[in-house]
Amino acid sequence: MRTQVAIIGAGPAGLLLGQLLTRAGIDNIIIEQRSPEYVLGRIRAGILESVTVDALERAGVAGRLHAEGLVHHGIALSYGGQRHHIDLHALIGRSVTVYGQTEVTRDLMDARRADDTPTVYEAQEVSVHGFDGSTPSVRYRKDGAMHEVACDYIAGCDGFHGICRESVPAAARQVFERVYPFGWLGLLSETPPVADELVYASHERGFALCSMRSRHRSRYYVQVAASERVEDWSDERFWQELRSRLDPQTASALVTGPSIEKSIAPLRSFVSEPMRFGRLFLAGDAAHIVPPTGAKGLNLAASDVLALSEGFEARYRRADASGLDGYSARCLQRVWKAERFSWWMTSLLHRFPDADAFSLRMQRAELDYVVGSEAASRVLAENYVGLPY
Repeated sequence: MRTQVAIIGAGPAGLLLGQLLTRAGIDNIIIEQRSPEYVLGRIRAGILESVTVDALERAGVAGRLHAEGLVHHGIALSYGGQRHHIDLHALIGRSVTVYGQTEVTRDLMDARRADDTPTVYEAQEVSVHGFDGSTPSVRYRKDGAMHEVACDYIAGCDGFHGICRESVPAAARQVFERVYPFGWLGLLSETPPVADELVYASHERGFALCSMRSRHRSRYYVQVAASERVEDWSDERFWQELRSRLDPQTASALVTGPSIEKSIAPLRSFVSEPMRFGRLFLAGDAAHIVPPTGAKGLNLAASDVLALSEGFEARYRRADASGLDGYSARCLQRVWKAERFSWWMTSLLHRFPDADAFSLRMQRAELDYVVGSEAASRVLAENYVGLPY
């Protein structure tokens, strides 16, 4: 088999890239190690920047997003027993949209199926070859037989644990990483959200987040030690802990119910540079991870994919390789700014095990400054809604 671009990974990054390339008339195939059901079963973020919404519009898959997505003009910071509103739209003139990553993935899958563009699921023993030369290829096993796809370029959209980044010699890449000493225990429930906007809570017992997927489905998180296990958390224990970390106004509005899903996500900041190695390009979690506090993971993946699709389009339509040549440097500028914001939000709102009395006072002073200064609120708002693409 031969194609122009072989995409490894059928998460939202790989699917979005495939859809953008298909609409530009560029041949592509997606190769995914998991099943479609497994990919759709991943519970992930749901805050979309305008850049991501624009990318989905460009890909022709924004119909359901606009019909069902919830536009949010602000967020709330809860601490010291009070809830403080940050008006994103008034401060910056832009907003965010709440629309689950699972729904984004489903829309992209449906579009790819409708276009009859090739996707190989449950591919085994996937490997990438020749990307340091002029004849890259991808090999995989399917239904007991080995297959090889010859291509012009390979796009590694296979996530943090994928094979693409690990296929690059260690000497050719530099890794920057911080692993945080806690995780997020998340619970999904068929209950109305506690508020019209997201509530980020900082409390002496730890961080909490009140989020949502729709007007009838809520997603809640509490900070837990990295050693915690999901099976040790009953629904009742979770709800009690969440309520204890919220201000009275928010706690009194909390509607509880049986969990649909519970999981613990570790938190880390991670960047691997560069994002291009010959004819192999990394995008999304394959190249970088952010703690979810700043809601940047999916949005960074979308901006990577936009830049990469534009580079491929210029290469095939005008024989202009400058976009591909500048891909890594262009993306990393945005990546590091999002890393900074996500690290700052995490430091601002979480309780760290080694925090002393001085550190806690500094954290409280920072929160007071953010909610009490229009200039500080504007900095938060500018980063939260997403820096310019």
